[in-house]
Amino acid sequence: MRTAEIAKRYLDYFAKNGHMVVPSASLISPNPTTLFTIAGMVPFIPYLLGEQTPPSRRMASNQKCVRTLDIDEVGKTTRHGTFFQMVGNFSFGDYFKEEAIHYAWELLTSPQDKGGYGFDPEKLWVTTYTDDDEARAIWKNEGFDPEHMQVFGMEDNFWTTGGPGPGGPCSEIYVDRGPKYGRDGGPAADESRFIEIWDLVFENYQVDNVKSKTDLHIAGELDQKNIDTGAGLERLAYLMQGKENIYETDEVYPVIEAAEKLSGVKYGDNNDADVRFRVVADHVRSALMIMSDGVRPSNVGRGYVLRRLLRRTVRAMRMLGVQDPVLPTLFPVSKAAMEPSYPELNDTFHEVSEAAYGEEDAFRRTLEKGTTILDLAVEKAKKEHKDDPMVGGADAFTLHDTYGFPIELTLEMAAEQGVKVDEAKFRELMSEQKGRARADALKKRHNVDVSVYDDIKKSLEKPIDFLGYTDFSSRSNVLAIVEAGKGSVKSVTAPANVEVILDRTPFYAERGGQIADQGEIISDDGAILEVDDVQRPIKDLIVHSCRLTEGTLSVGSPVNTNIDQVRRAALARSHTATHTLHKALREELGPQATQRGSVVDPDRLRFDFQWPKAVDKDALSRVEARVNERIRDDLQVVPKEMPIDDAFKLGAMHLFGEKYGDVVRVVEIGDGWSRELCGGTHAKSTGKIGMVTILSESSIGSGVRRIDALCGEAAYEYGAREHTLVAQLADMVNARPDELAERLESLLNKMKDSDRKLASVYEAQLNEAVPTLVDEAKNSNEKVKLALKNVGNFGSFDALRKTVLDIRARLGEDAPVVVALAGVNEDDRPMIAVATNEAARGLGAKAGDLVRTASKVLGGGGGGKPDFAQGGGTDASKIDEALEAAKSEVAKLA
Repeated sequence: MRTAEIAKRYLDYFAKNGHMVVPSASLISPNPTTLFTIAGMVPFIPYLLGEQTPPSRRMASNQKCVRTLDIDEVGKTTRHGTFFQMVGNFSFGDYFKEEAIHYAWELLTSPQDKGGYGFDPEKLWVTTYTDDDEARAIWKNEGFDPEHMQVFGMEDNFWTTGGPGPGGPCSEIYVDRGPKYGRDGGPAADESRFIEIWDLVFENYQVDNVKSKTDLHIAGELDQKNIDTGAGLERLAYLMQGKENIYETDEVYPVIEAAEKLSGVKYGDNNDADVRFRVVADHVRSALMIMSDGVRPSNVGRGYVLRRLLRRTVRAMRMLGVQDPVLPTLFPVSKAAMEPSYPELNDTFHEVSEAAYGEEDAFRRTLEKGTTILDLAVEKAKKEHKDDPMVGGADAFTLHDTYGFPIELTLEMAAEQGVKVDEAKFRELMSEQKGRARADALKKRHNVDVSVYDDIKKSLEKPIDFLGYTDFSSRSNVLAIVEAGKGSVKSVTAPANVEVILDRTPFYAERGGQIADQGEIISDDGAILEVDDVQRPIKDLIVHSCRLTEGTLSVGSPVNTNIDQVRRAALARSHTATHTLHKALREELGPQATQRGSVVDPDRLRFDFQWPKAVDKDALSRVEARVNERIRDDLQVVPKEMPIDDAFKLGAMHLFGEKYGDVVRVVEIGDGWSRELCGGTHAKSTGKIGMVTILSESSIGSGVRRIDALCGEAAYEYGAREHTLVAQLADMVNARPDELAERLESLLNKMKDSDRKLASVYEAQLNEAVPTLVDEAKNSNEKVKLALKNVGNFGSFDALRKTVLDIRARLGEDAPVVVALAGVNEDDRPMIAVATNEAARGLGAKAGDLVRTASKVLGGGGGGKPDFAQGGGTDASKIDEALEAAKSEVAKLA
């Protein structure tokens, strides 16, 4: 049974049992303390904590997850993986232990032809918490063998959040793989034989004073008892597919097969190679899924994790002997394997794959440059410290900071040459760099510590009064001032960057996608402040970021506030346009097109929504037409406050996962045509919007699309520019505007045809040189038969590689053979490829060493296996010199 079918059966089963099935949340965690979604229950935390009202008391999902703590362990064992999936069912104050256990038992043991998983009940084991007699009784009532139950204490079978909050016992379900995998005796005896597949958590306690997993205080029973379960989909898959581990399942193994073909190495023959194969399989899939949720390679946060995954993949394939680009082969294979579960991958794949391939190209250049720097550092270390050579921390930092070498890569490559790295000094230099970055960030934030805001809020006698729904100006009083680098102060004199807290304000703080108001604050005694931004750094505190340009401002000063009304009106139009677009999308695509986020700028909007594939151009045109039709209808826009339950009864749309209070603000357009929970500012009617033009529709992640659009005057101006541009382009290619697309297509086809012809010419030139090179080498009197040539322009490196290997094959194994061809690729970069046969390697002729020698002459670097290697540089004028350097090295061997 394929992994996608296993997940579908899970969700179908719980849908049949009254659960709302929700799509996987993004891998990008909403929690600022974690980079990625690390467990299936993460999107449901607000419901489990009782902070929000769930749309259903019963929910189920297949959640994408990424855990990064084990990246360095990936591949070394078959247990560790970066990306994984958790299927889970959840109850928020609805059913409890009895139903949760029954559902798990029924799904696991029901025959496959009846929608179950078909596990043999005799191979299932469960563990329960010491004091949970109730769970054990329920398992027995289900017909579970009491001999297959084991009891564990708080450390293993009691769940908490790690701090004050809900907690409770859990019951874990295991599968016995049989005596081949370890000794008998249940999970307590051997967790290699007994594999955990499902964890049922029964949240019924309020816990506090949590010091460790076993040192905590149970304060009492929860008012709302919850069920939180999670089953590892990959574990279910390899058990149900009869495989040995997660790397052999249908969603992972195809990448290993592709890596085998690229490398010519067989998986399963060598442990070191197997580790690299597993690294590649895991990292390619993980990178694909992370990038499909909108992450791109960078040097910080999620982007750095992604960069490490991609670079470790390239490095692992190089260790398997593959010097050419690998991601263009491996990424499509992984996409094809994952697409049955995530069909939306196809929508983002072009953008995702291009970014991945670009990262690989950049890293390959980095390897060429960095390898040279590292080789020099290693050589220096061996000379200066013969007994215990160590690369300096400063060199490692330069490699990281200048060439993008992760410290892990430097450690690995240095170790291959028997050299250590001063990692402690490297960490010290990195810490200093981060300290400088933090200092710069604090300057930008105008404050030293977020606790400043907490102290200010505690000092307030009453909540700040927001007037912005009805007023554009106010008489207010200064409650607090925060000055850049000094924290809370009593007064400040111009010029200065400050943050000001007022007792009442018309300024809208950035929230719900709508950016903040701007304007001015003028005190009665002459202080003038330009308000650039307004934020809510903590709940219920409105902070105005200002430039004090004149006078002195003091706490307690009375002031006049004025927002930029023109800008506010533009923001209001854009926000109303966003609601109008949302409704039009749902009318065109269906109710599944739900909002996932938005940004409201003056005269511009960005709208993110849940949808599994690209919206075709015709549908997008119809959506734009619907929006503009509603604008012409001039529908009234009316905000109303009401209890949240009443809003839900009216069908008001809201963001899944957003936190709402008991009383909410509902913005209604056109007497119920559109209703949304919204705290933003809006136009009085849709007619005020003027016009909406959709600029683009694209993917930003798995199952999430983005529309960018212009509103009002900006939309009109855009249309005028487009009209002028089309006329200009048509004139350039001697066509009428309505013929422009056809004429451009014809020109592009001619360019592609020219490129193909040029590639054929290059290939023919290479093929023409082969017989001569073979004959010259065969007729040589030298001990090592050397085929060496500057081939000039060769087009793609693949053509050069094939030619080198062809010449080596033609020269055979009767005598030592070295083939070295160099030239200029399609990007005008000098490249060299070297191949050796077994007899030459027996004399010490290693392709990797010869390439490194030649590449240094070219001003670059390279490397590879002893039988084949490649390199390059920056100075094409030295190709002949580089070939001579390689020839000299060969001569020494003879």
